[in-house]
Amino acid sequence: MLSACASLTPATHQVSASPEQILQGNVDYHGRFAVHYVDNNGEDRNVYGNFDLQQQADATTLQLLNPLGQTMARISVSPAGATLEVPDRAVQTAPAVETLMQRAIGFPLPMDGLRYWLKPEAAPNTPAQITHDPVSGRVKQIRQDNWTIDYLAYDDPTADKAGKLAGPDSAPLALKRVNLTRAQPPLDVKLVIDR
Repeated sequence: MLSACASLTPATHQVSASPEQILQGNVDYHGRFAVHYVDNNGEDRNVYGNFDLQQQADATTLQLLNPLGQTMARISVSPAGATLEVPDRAVQTAPAVETLMQRAIGFPLPMDGLRYWLKPEAAPNTPAQITHDPVSGRVKQIRQDNWTIDYLAYDDPTADKAGKLAGPDSAPLALKRVNLTRAQPPLDVKLVIDR
């Protein structure tokens, strides 16, 4: 289903987010993804491409694009429910995004968690185990809601060319690479965040 090549109109996104937008929960991410999962028929599947993730207050929109830039799927989540749009198919809705994605493609998508995990921090309403790197103090791993989130690379704009920190008033760390895994149902998501 996600390999459909027909195109929906791409969602617009901001080039960058200001610190005020981040504090208000309004932020956009753009990058690349690779997903390995077992579908409803027990077959191993791999999907890859680009993504645009927009978070505005309590609404989130995720657009998945194939390597040619055509929209494969658009998922929208708000307190009113979740919507999945796929080219050449009827729009699907459900009260929760996990239910919708499980029904549509055979695995739950952790949209609620992503909102926090990409900051990186644990979501506030469920227990979590957080591991920090002993040297840098950065978040190295979060375990929450049956997901393991491994933080593999940060872009540190506060470091000068010698790798030293520029000061406390400099820009915050930006997450560059993160892996999300789940044992049941088996799912492995790799994200590279370009901006």
